[in-house]
Parts: sequence; structure tokens; C-alpha cells
Amino acid sequence: MARTALVTGGSRGIGAAISKALKEAGYTVAATYAGNEEKAKAFTDETGIRTYRWDVADYEACKAGIARVEAECGPVEVLVNNAGITRDAPFHRMTPDHWNAVIGTNLTGLFNMTHNVWGGMRERKFGRVISISSINGQKGQFGQANYSAAKAGDIGFSKALAQEGARAGITVNVIAPGYINTEMVQAVPEKVMNEVILPAIPVGRVGEPEEIARCVVFLASEESGFITGATLTANGGQYLA
Repeated sequence: MARTALVTGGSRGIGAAISKALKEAGYTVAATYAGNEEKAKAFTDETGIRTYRWDVADYEACKAGIARVEAECGPVEVLVNNAGITRDAPFHRMTPDHWNAVIGTNLTGLFNMTHNVWGGMRERKFGRVISISSINGQKGQFGQANYSAAKAGDIGFSKALAQEGARAGITVNVIAPGYINTEMVQAVPEKVMNEVILPAIPVGRVGEPEEIARCVVFLASEESGFITGATLTANGGQYLA
């Protein structure tokens, strides 16, 4: 029987590429989304991957949503914490709402999701928890005190949890992407991309969502069982951690 993988924010961007790659690798995949029902339905129609709507910042919504996924798809053995938002502003203009929204989704969301699958993983003596952090959680970024704090927290969370899960057959790892060819990056002005961003990336290009997805498929596999507490940096050499 195929293992079940749950991908948060799994119907768009990097998350969609991850969901598709896991399905191609033989997993039963479920993907969550926060609000865009039209795109989620189009994704399901295209891929056959089931989508579920809830807010990862809401613990009870995660608990109920995961219970539904497990009833319909099987026990979650691979969790990909991919859902994330930005509310960028220089710190002197950042509001408590900016801070709390980003921390709630990008950091507390990891607790909410992982806590609700952890017991089952421990009982089955197998689990893969893979969280998508960011280059900006490693080096920081102007105007992203909230985002950088959350993404750095994802790394600390994973390092600690890896030590708790190791003897139960659960690995906990992080992928920290750099600039990836998503809608957000495509919206960057061409002049900024060509004169500021690309010159800072030694390989001379942005990454593709499928490249991050391949990292996830490896870390989800049986063959990756000796890797835990690690941060896989995928940024074209822009920042060497």
C-alpha cells in the first residue's frame, strides 16, 4: 500500500510541484490550501490529487483536517510543511498583525501540523517531516523581520524535533530554497532581476519548483533514513550555510 503524504500549501507554486513529484514517486498525496478554491479545484482536476481547505495557523482546524485526510487517504507518514505567507515591511512600519500573521502560518503552522501527526508516526515507528524554510531564514532579509524569524524558527524546530524522533524511525529535515521561479519571483521587475538578483546567484539563474520537489522526494524516501536534523540549502550558491 502506498504511503500517504500530506503537503500544506500543496496546490500552487513550489507546493504543487512537490505534490506532483510525490505522486509520481508512488505516494498517495493530499494537499491543503488556504483560500483559493478555484485554483485548488483546477489542480485536482489536472492531477487527481485531493485538496483540503484549512488554515494551518489554526490548531483545531489542523486536527480536524488531518483526521479527514487520514480517513480518506490513510495515515500520514510523510508531512511536508510548505504553506507560507509574507507580510513584508521595514520594521518601523511593521504592525503586530504583520508579525502575527506570518509567525502564525510560517512557524506555528509547523507545530499545529506536526503535532497532529506525530503520535501516529511514533506508533508506526516511521515518519518523514520535511519543512520548507528559506534562504532568508539563514541570512535575514531587509523588510522581512517577521518572515526571516519564522523561517529561522523552522530550522530550530526541526533540529530539536529530529532528536526526539530519531529512535522512533522519524526523520525531520528542512529545505531552504533561494529564488525559485514562482509567481512571486516572476513579478519582480526585469531590471531588478537582471541587475540585482541574478548577479548574486553564482549559477546565474533562479531555481525551478521541480528542483525543490526532487529534494523533497529524496528526503521522504526510505533511502534517506540516516539523514535527520539537516538543512538542505538549494539556492544556486547565493548563500553558503
